[in-house]
Amino acid sequence: MFLFGSKVVRGCVLATIGLLFSSFAVQAYEAGDILVRVRGINVNPDESSGIVTLAGAPVAGSSVTVDSDTVPEIDFTYMISPNFGAELILASSKHDVKGNGTLAGVGKVGSARTLPPVLTLQYHFSPNGKIRPYAGIGANYTLMFNEKSAGALAGTKLTGSSSLGLAGQVGVDIGVNDDWFINLDVKYVDMDTKLKFSNGSSVSVDINPWIFGVGVGRRF
Repeated sequence: MFLFGSKVVRGCVLATIGLLFSSFAVQAYEAGDILVRVRGINVNPDESSGIVTLAGAPVAGSSVTVDSDTVPEIDFTYMISPNFGAELILASSKHDVKGNGTLAGVGKVGSARTLPPVLTLQYHFSPNGKIRPYAGIGANYTLMFNEKSAGALAGTKLTGSSSLGLAGQVGVDIGVNDDWFINLDVKYVDMDTKLKFSNGSSVSVDINPWIFGVGVGRRF
């Protein structure tokens, strides 16, 4: 009886997997298609900080850290051909900057929002399949705005420089029907800034975030 039950369970699992991946065909991507995705993304900095200068004097052993943020994102892909597409993503994230190293006890010294439009050229490996992996490479131009000082530097004016850098991505679209699909996506964005406070303090930071996204999309 147990053996029979195990075979039944195993058969049901295999049948479910088969239905998930093979029960229906989806319409292939075609030149001129527009794919719109809405994702939740986690922007996770892989930062590398320079030495902090406080009021014009460098502090040995000092650095800063940049925290992560989870935000909504929307992107648009124009299919140039069934295999090639151009994607533009739009999102804004907020990040706190905290003292590190010899300044670890200082805590939060500021925050800023980023607006990094990322444009990538993608190659779609299986445009006529239900599971459609892709990879892309491109560039981003990151704007820093809504900068605010805090903690030991509260009351000073904070500004952050913008940057131009490369971007790469891998992801997959999983078809639900001819028009709708689920999306998983990972990007790495080359992003840096120099934070300057009006009292002469400053620090350069390579933010370089990994961006992990999951969401849904529709073909138009």
